[in-house]
Amino acid sequence: MEAVIFVGIQGAGKSSFYKERFFDTHVRINLDMLKTKHRQRVLLAACVEAGQPFVVDNTNVTPETRALFIAPARAAGFRVVGYYFLTDVPSALARNGLRQGAARVPDQAIYGTQKRLVAPTPAEGFDALFRVRAGAAGGFLVEAWPDEV
Repeated sequence: MEAVIFVGIQGAGKSSFYKERFFDTHVRINLDMLKTKHRQRVLLAACVEAGQPFVVDNTNVTPETRALFIAPARAAGFRVVGYYFLTDVPSALARNGLRQGAARVPDQAIYGTQKRLVAPTPAEGFDALFRVRAGAAGGFLVEAWPDEV
């Protein structure tokens, strides 16, 4: 049983990474898709109760937000893994600019999220942490968590 928590600003590549790495194995919990926090809690509870691996594909920029997913997962015996998406605001804005319709967020949202972003730490309850960067030729580069951030 594995709970995966993504951390990063909009336009960092989180949803693309989910599709590439977890689509066939983990349920996607995503507030943009579910529309309400109530639905998000219901789906989280169902995954935890069923022992279903899941990915929380939201920005999750604060330890308090991440704790809402980490605590129930750990209590149920899940292995909790974090992926911290490293990107700069200009790159995120460029990727966001390629999105269509509701998938595109206002530029100001990206700036605001970046200001609130707190890097995850193992002390939050993660069993493993990784850093993710967009690859120059597409795809993603995943690195082991450094001893210091």
